[in-house]
Amino acid sequence: MDKYLSVTAITKYIKYKFDQDPHLQNVFIKGEISNFKKHSSGHLYFALKDDKGVLSAMMFKSNANQLSFEPKEGDQVLIEGRIGIYESRGSYQIYVQTMQLDGVGLLYEKFEALKKELAEKGYFNNEHKLSIPKYPRKIAVLTASTGAAVRDICSTLDKRYPLAEQVLISTLVQGKEAKDNIINNIKKADSIDVDVIIVGRGGGSIEDLWSFNEREVVEAIYNCATPIISAVGHETDTTLSDFVSDVRAATPTQAAVIATPDIKALYQLIANARQYLTKHVTQSIQQDKHKLKQLSSYYKLKTPSLLYDQETQKLDDYQKQLTRNLEQTILRNKHKIDILQNKLRIGPIHNKTYQYRQDFDRLNAMQSQLINRIITQKKQMLTSKLAQLDALSPTQIMLRGYSIIEKNDKIITSKDDLNIEDNITINLKDGKINANVKEIR
Repeated sequence: MDKYLSVTAITKYIKYKFDQDPHLQNVFIKGEISNFKKHSSGHLYFALKDDKGVLSAMMFKSNANQLSFEPKEGDQVLIEGRIGIYESRGSYQIYVQTMQLDGVGLLYEKFEALKKELAEKGYFNNEHKLSIPKYPRKIAVLTASTGAAVRDICSTLDKRYPLAEQVLISTLVQGKEAKDNIINNIKKADSIDVDVIIVGRGGGSIEDLWSFNEREVVEAIYNCATPIISAVGHETDTTLSDFVSDVRAATPTQAAVIATPDIKALYQLIANARQYLTKHVTQSIQQDKHKLKQLSSYYKLKTPSLLYDQETQKLDDYQKQLTRNLEQTILRNKHKIDILQNKLRIGPIHNKTYQYRQDFDRLNAMQSQLINRIITQKKQMLTSKLAQLDALSPTQIMLRGYSIIEKNDKIITSKDDLNIEDNITINLKDGKINANVKEIR
């Protein structure tokens, strides 16, 4: 029976082997925090995992108090510690001595902090967003001169809206020099009178995309007077440039779609407009033809003199009547004066006669003014009616580009009135044309 060991004995032996192994006393491990718990004692308990494995971990309060950040679920961390056995459970774990965010984790922390700061300052507010023009004349594309992004953007622009001029500004999209290059090219595009700017690149890690999270790049986009469409990475990638830009596209291809109308839809729109105009212009012409036909059949328009001859005769009659009335009035008043002069021969009566003469002259002048006023009014009425009649005369209608067609001295108002080989006369404003009908449509 001496060959059988107890659980405690084998666990202690394994713990001893772990404790004596120098490779396990100071190990460096990176992974993702999972199942994180902070005990009331101040100790930290969590698991460290990667794609294929999980390692239990704990950190004593004394070491946890030295951390420069608050650990949380999902953090990518770099850990230094020792591997040991927890005897009561018979499991091994790492006793963490130091822990820090790895490069990606630090970037995420920086990303969130800057995002919060800029949001509080209003950089991402909708009131700062510019509208994308409906029909851009010139589009600036800021991306690497080679690669899938520039191909996707340019080919989509060519296909959707070839009317727009493309200005490709070769831009560094990652690396140490990318930040300044992006800023300078945004300012350059803003200064060359383009209608919209597309800033984009293909997908990548947070490190690859970090240039588009730099504060200075965000400020350059915010201060740009030209609308900017951000197309950085794929749909799952999000940068601060996406938040501050006027429109965020999930992919470079979608950015080109957002920036342009569809030329096929425009062709259809133009076709519909042409059809609408043709229909309404045709209707208007038909209505005018109908009006002309009605006017042409109006017998007085064929002989306009019938309209104003009567008015002219009336005016002559008025003049004659007024003249007769005036002469009769003058004779009556003169006769009255002669009678009074014969009856009254003394001086005072002569004075009275003189007064009557003045009254007569004044009355005579008033009558003349009245007659002239009436004659003037009648002339004005006649002139107005003559002008109206003149506007409706066939001659004036032909001066506006219309013509009157006659066959055997009869006005033609419909194609049904004609036959092939009929001889017709086309009356124009400045003469006549004799023609022969060859085709009726």
